[in-house]
Amino acid sequence: MTLLMAISVAVLFATGVFMLLRRSIVKLVIGLALLGHGANLLIYTVAGLVRGRPPLVAAGQSAAPEGFSDPLPAALILTAIVIGFAIVSYTIVLIKRVDQDVGTDDLDRMTSTDCG
Repeated sequence: MTLLMAISVAVLFATGVFMLLRRSIVKLVIGLALLGHGANLLIYTVAGLVRGRPPLVAAGQSAAPEGFSDPLPAALILTAIVIGFAIVSYTIVLIKRVDQDVGTDDLDRMTSTDCG
């Protein structure tokens, strides 16, 4: 299972970098989103895949049993998903504004800083 997750992380990072190297701003945003998803999956994979072992401490014990799932990586990933969604939403609004002013999303054709 860990090998499959590692391959998935590699594919997400490779696809994200490939999309970042394209000339379109929309593809750039898609690449950033793919890199964010790859980083989230990497954190989840490195934390260890534990299935069906919640980090619950039984009454009278001071620590969770061995082999429990750590809740910290899940909390970090959830926070990263929310922040990533906000950044992508903001970037999409910026892309719309650039397309209205310049008339293209090709980075090579955006040579002037003058609007209109």
